[in-house]
Amino acid sequence: MSVGLLAVVDDILSAALKASAKTAGVVIDDAAVTPQYVQGLTPARELPVVWKIALGSIVNKFVIIIPIALLLTAFAPWVLPYLLIIGGGFLCFEGAEKVLEWFGVHHGTHDDGSRDEKKLVLGAVRTDLILSTEIMLIALSSLDPDFGIWMTLGALLVIGLAMTVVVYGAVALLVKLDDMGLRLMKSPSRKVRRFGVRIVASMPAVFRVISIVGTVAMLWVGGHLVLQNLAETFWSGPYDLVHVVTHAIEAAGPVVVWIVETAISAVFGLALGLIIVGVVTGISRLTRRGAPAAH
Repeated sequence: MSVGLLAVVDDILSAALKASAKTAGVVIDDAAVTPQYVQGLTPARELPVVWKIALGSIVNKFVIIIPIALLLTAFAPWVLPYLLIIGGGFLCFEGAEKVLEWFGVHHGTHDDGSRDEKKLVLGAVRTDLILSTEIMLIALSSLDPDFGIWMTLGALLVIGLAMTVVVYGAVALLVKLDDMGLRLMKSPSRKVRRFGVRIVASMPAVFRVISIVGTVAMLWVGGHLVLQNLAETFWSGPYDLVHVVTHAIEAAGPVVVWIVETAISAVFGLALGLIIVGVVTGISRLTRRGAPAAH
């Protein structure tokens, strides 16, 4: 009995490891996107907020994504591409808003205090829902169809937990690097103190880079999701065009092909996101104009 159980666990872990390897790109994106949500918080609140976001990510995966993905895969697999288009569109929208903020264009109001923290957590968990959905769907598609429902469920649970630990462990390390630098600055060793000073001095630039990478990741993943799933549902034209471009440069090597494909997806994501921002802004203005009249 114990030998059979160990064999099952080994099969689940092996399948989870292989499937996890295919989600590496989105996992990196998730880790790049999340730190920007804790910027501006006091050091004492950084880890608690990361912990709240990580718990929200676990709920996303275990309570929402995995059950729905298994049900839809079994009974209505045709729905999944439409859900991914919606999710990709949302990522494009968020990414485009952040790009506009770089140029001084802000949407909505920003409050101080605890309400801000709640909004940050809610926004991060909401974005995590989209990224985690892609992670889990990629993992699900990588598992053997003959694996069985319970083995598949076990593998997805292992993948979900492992990806959450990896992503938010990395995020926690990033947001606390400056505190580590401050502690090193108090060391009796001169070399250690200098190293601490360099860490602290470099953190603003590190977070600027992370913010840019996170925004580009949103646009890339969102644009890729929309392009790929649009081709499976309504219109394959944009995805076919990307395929033509990447096919024409295949001789340059897989790295160049990946860079070009990523850039096209990001540009497409930005364009789509700006359109969605324009539509949402227009609707919100009409709503605000209509509210006083109705009152």
